[in-house]
Amino acid sequence: MGISFVDKWLRPDGEQPAVSVPESMAADPQGIAELLAECDVLRDQADKSGVRLDDSEDSLAALDQIMPRWRDDPDRMNWLGNDAGLYLGTVIVTTVPGAHWHVTPDGRAVVQLVSGREMDVVADGHAWAHSGTPELAQVHAEAAEGV
Repeated sequence: MGISFVDKWLRPDGEQPAVSVPESMAADPQGIAELLAECDVLRDQADKSGVRLDDSEDSLAALDQIMPRWRDDPDRMNWLGNDAGLYLGTVIVTTVPGAHWHVTPDGRAVVQLVSGREMDVVADGHAWAHSGTPELAQVHAEAAEGV
């Protein structure tokens, strides 16, 4: 697969001890970031709407303008909300100096700002998918300001 922490989990030989998510994040932060950035459901929705996801602030603003047709499908809405949050986190980690992914003790992936503030971007993504607020671009702006 090429992502070191996933390869360790998938080893069939049984010689490797179990690797926790926090250990994996410490061992391969780039691999974790790549995995979190996949967001297939969101990318599919964006493609259908003519939005290009390029890990930029502008792409978040474009997502905020998409007609929310997914709200008729609760299952798709939940997946889309998760992906929207992970994509939001990816953009923040990519564009806000010092921001990085962090796994909380209860196993949630959050973005930690240089100030130490943790942003539950997945919760923000779910709220956006369900109601349109907060706007993804606004959450990014708050992260960029260090709020």
